[in-house]
Amino acid sequence: MKVLIDCHHPFALAHGGMQVQIEQTLAALRALGINAEPLRWWDDQQRGDLLHQFGPASVETIQLAHRQGMKVVMTLLLSQTCNRSPSQLWLRKMLIGGLRRLPQQLGAGRNSVWASCHAADHILVGLEAERRVVVENYRVPAAKVSTLPLGLSETFLQALPATRDGGYLISVGTIAPVKRSLELARLARSAQVPVLFVGKPFEPGDTYWREFSALIDDRWVRYQPHVSSELELIKLYRAACGFVLMSQYENWSFVAQEAAACDLPLLLVDLPWSRERFGGQANYFPRQWDDEAYAATLKTFSEKAATFPVPRLKLHSWREVAQSLQKVYEAQLTLTAR
Repeated sequence: MKVLIDCHHPFALAHGGMQVQIEQTLAALRALGINAEPLRWWDDQQRGDLLHQFGPASVETIQLAHRQGMKVVMTLLLSQTCNRSPSQLWLRKMLIGGLRRLPQQLGAGRNSVWASCHAADHILVGLEAERRVVVENYRVPAAKVSTLPLGLSETFLQALPATRDGGYLISVGTIAPVKRSLELARLARSAQVPVLFVGKPFEPGDTYWREFSALIDDRWVRYQPHVSSELELIKLYRAACGFVLMSQYENWSFVAQEAAACDLPLLLVDLPWSRERFGGQANYFPRQWDDEAYAATLKTFSEKAATFPVPRLKLHSWREVAQSLQKVYEAQLTLTAR
């Protein structure tokens, strides 16, 4: 079995969790003895049995792979979509249903995510909330869709419990609007709660970063540039009193599960992804944005963090993820053989 892995998200232009997921997945597959390598778009001699696309592939790409006798497995990250309100999802479902009824020659939605889902052989998502979108909104047969967790490195899985002696809350992630880093920094100063931000901006010269960096005072708003060493990052986690993430949406937060692995209580935005992943084992901001209510929630969490329970949930290794992937691959190739 030879697996080709592709992604249309250039890591050099925009870093993020997808890079971690692909790199770790590739390494774990190889550790299992699976012949896996990145798709070399310039190499017309490269061959494979299965294409694993991270992010939606175009219908044309899927069809070309099929003509080469390859199966196509697609991992989708439906972060924004799966966190929409029920009414928004219903409208989306009606729109997709209408487009699917149009004559094919019109090409309506041909390169949309839902069209790719129908063309691919199997779809992988991280959450049940995402699976519902694919099955109910995109109307993909349920048998074609599986949930697959994200993994953690052995370094995090073996991390010692937090010491919580640093006197700060920690928030890890890219300094960007989707993470609402600027808004959280303003809340930290308003509530007079020390928060250590760990991450880097997408673009150091943009307005959002300049406004955020202007709030860094090394008291309430502390800043640590991106930490590439897992051991160094674990030290920062373990010294924190708690973890806070105020992003607009997620599908499966790497950093939240890293914090959980380090035995930190969590304060998250109340959205489908966070409720499904952590349920009653996390603390939540109010559902409706309100400066005073959010500041008060942050203040209370900071003061009582030592009394809040630490999430006790299953954390998966990348090897476990790769073993589950292997079963998906083998099932698809078995169907091909038949």
